[in-house]
Amino acid sequence: MLKQERYRQFIEYFSANQPIAETELRYTNPYELLVAVSLSAQCTDKRINQVTPALFQRFPDVISLAAASVDEVFRYIRSVSYPNNKAKHLVGMAKMLISNFNGEVPGDIDQLQKLPGVGRKTANVIASVIFDIPAIAVDTHVFRVANRIGLTTNAKTPLAVEKQLMENMPEELFGIAHHWLILHGRYICIARRPKCEVCPLTYFCRYFEKANTEAALLRAEKARLKKAKDIKKSKLQKAMDRGLKKISVDKKN
Repeated sequence: MLKQERYRQFIEYFSANQPIAETELRYTNPYELLVAVSLSAQCTDKRINQVTPALFQRFPDVISLAAASVDEVFRYIRSVSYPNNKAKHLVGMAKMLISNFNGEVPGDIDQLQKLPGVGRKTANVIASVIFDIPAIAVDTHVFRVANRIGLTTNAKTPLAVEKQLMENMPEELFGIAHHWLILHGRYICIARRPKCEVCPLTYFCRYFEKANTEAALLRAEKARLKKAKDIKKSKLQKAMDRGLKKISVDKKN
């Protein structure tokens, strides 16, 4: 199947079956989403949603977070991945927002990436979700699913995946396609053992097609080996029967 046909099938399926797809992180304003997305790196949204209520109650805005100590922030986020670094980044991020951006979260992707702890993925999420800027954030789910389905070809880096997705998908779908891929990767096309038996995308999925082809080849090889073994066994049996028959004749003589 050609790549453009896979894109067409992908868009048609999700447009019909999941017309609304949003982040599962809980937030009420740009500041809270920026903090939540920054914390979510290499961590689950479920864990972040458990941590942020108390964090936002204690630090409800940029000013209170900028005035906090790293140790105090750490106590609120100690259960997330890499809490030491993230605590430092959050405080540094808040201070830079005040000093460089008048306490407001910028909408420009390049400006966002200047903030401590904010990489391209986080910047793209904020730009897309808050400011409705056409952008596709590539996390581990997006990277895995896009490659497995066949939406990307030989894309070895998140940036390569991002570029290929943006080159082949209508701009107005960038934001929601990001969430389609994330949610599919989170609940069906999981990392260790994708749930192909319940996946609705197998009819155009390159991974499923390849897996089935390999399985068919394996079955054919097993059948060939079994047949060869049966033939060898049959020949051996015939040879033994001839030998027994010859011994029997010799005894009679």
